[in-house]
Amino acid sequence: MTGQTIVILGGGVGGLVAANELRRLLPPHHRVVLVEKDLRHAFAPSLLWVMVGDRRPEQVVRDLRTLARRGVEVLEAEVSGLDLAGGRVETTRGPVSYDYLVVALGAELAPEALPGLAEAAHTFYTWEGSVRLRDALRAFPETGGHIAVVVTALPYKCPGAPHEGAMLIADYFRRRRLADKVEVHLYTPEPQPMPVAGPVLGEAVKEMLRARGVMFHPLHKITAVDGSARELCFEGQPPARFDLLAAIPPHRSSRVVREAGLAGETVWVPVDPKTLATRHERVYAIGDVTAIPLLGRWKADVPLMLPKAGVFAHAQAEIVARRIAAQITGTAAVREFGGHGYCMLEAGES
Repeated sequence: MTGQTIVILGGGVGGLVAANELRRLLPPHHRVVLVEKDLRHAFAPSLLWVMVGDRRPEQVVRDLRTLARRGVEVLEAEVSGLDLAGGRVETTRGPVSYDYLVVALGAELAPEALPGLAEAAHTFYTWEGSVRLRDALRAFPETGGHIAVVVTALPYKCPGAPHEGAMLIADYFRRRRLADKVEVHLYTPEPQPMPVAGPVLGEAVKEMLRARGVMFHPLHKITAVDGSARELCFEGQPPARFDLLAAIPPHRSSRVVREAGLAGETVWVPVDPKTLATRHERVYAIGDVTAIPLLGRWKADVPLMLPKAGVFAHAQAEIVARRIAAQITGTAAVREFGGHGYCMLEAGES
């Protein structure tokens, strides 16, 4: 019996869930291939706890192969090119042909896109970065100073993470009895916290920040970082000084996604908001690499975009896996992605 080959690119939340769900749904003569360059799977929500010492770094990582369902072929390789017309993925381990393709390559961090950022900033958006930031917080002088948490560009992964990060840092110094000596500032180009969640929630998060001693600065679009002067430069706003900088770097899609013509004008992949299908036949995209509009969410004339978050990647992966399995097995695919999700905000112990 001839089987089909489904290739999933990226072993993050979306890619892993899609691979496991496809393997569960399909008979064994169909191949499910998961391509990932780094087999160390880090649980991103826990990186904030690593930053403040509430988790050890080794507690938040697993070998991807131990998380994949039996029968999923995990290929440790980097994707180097996509031949969408020929149904082939080029990798550092050789080409892989597919009948169906799921692109779950996520969002890459691009600190070099902002002048001075890479040299001056820490970040809690990577496993390595959260460990280095943990060490920097531990070494922060007891004489105090200014800590800046900065959203450098839109969009970014996890709308709540910058606010959580700022509150956890403030809580960390409160536990060290240094709250009166350490100022924590949060800068963002957004008009309010988490705009996609609406004005009521935005006001609630602003109050959470205020109650925990975090100074919130909306509508601050950063243009450069002067590391030698320890200053943040903003468009139309006075500069701000810092002693320690924790940044959410600019995000972008991967080079192969852009070069293959999958990305739209925003560098993200446009998909059908209900099926996650791209404009290429039998090619789907899920998770942070996608761009999904939410028209008229709070105001009819103000378009918003679906946030980049694991809860949505997980749901999209299940939808796509079931749709692909239905096409292969000849059954009806009735489920569609509804754009619903939720998250928690970690604010510390205080």
